[in-house]
Amino acid sequence: MDPAQLPEKQYARLREIRKTYKVDFEPLRLRGKEIQLLQVTDLEPLLAGKDPFKDVQDFPFWVKLWEAAMVLADLMLTTPPTQEDHTLLELGAGLGAPGLAAALAGYKVTLTDYEPHILDFQRVSAAATGLKGVECRLLDWLKPPDLPRFDTIIGAEILFREEFFAPLLNIFRSLLADQGVIYLAHDVRRKSLPKFLLLAEKEYEIAVSTRKMRSDDKELTIIVNRLTRR
Repeated sequence: MDPAQLPEKQYARLREIRKTYKVDFEPLRLRGKEIQLLQVTDLEPLLAGKDPFKDVQDFPFWVKLWEAAMVLADLMLTTPPTQEDHTLLELGAGLGAPGLAAALAGYKVTLTDYEPHILDFQRVSAAATGLKGVECRLLDWLKPPDLPRFDTIIGAEILFREEFFAPLLNIFRSLLADQGVIYLAHDVRRKSLPKFLLLAEKEYEIAVSTRKMRSDDKELTIIVNRLTRR
């Protein structure tokens, strides 16, 4: 992708990003569609050997394209909107692959995360993919802004700190439409997932499916949960 082809506003954002990070566009190809995803190309200085399944307090989760995010993006492409102007919220979107895939599928998408520079990555990727109307907003789960209710809420690898379980459930209560659906995707190694689902099942019917995929010559199991209100 030639960055010079970006709209001027997003090209300016890309120039600012490059002052801090080494980045490039890496196409994510799914179901015959392509997302031009802006990614950090030199992760080691940011990750510094941290284990995302152990060092959850200080691991920069937003910076990596997770296998769970790829599975969730694929799911969005195969789960088309059920109505015109079907709204979708991605929580803890990071690079935003699932939400951008949903936008390609026809959803009206809002991507959220907790730091402005993360949103800049999302905005540049959306523009590079040719997507218009994707909204990117800051969302602090502890102090959520006033937002409309969404028909679908999604998240990949967002259940890593137990102190955020109650705030996340509050987000679901306030932002999910009455007949809405939630999709969550996590690596099976994410030990906090069962604990969260135990809390969530008091309010939601929870369906479970698994997806196998290979990454770095390893077979991974991704758990996908579908939540609907009881």
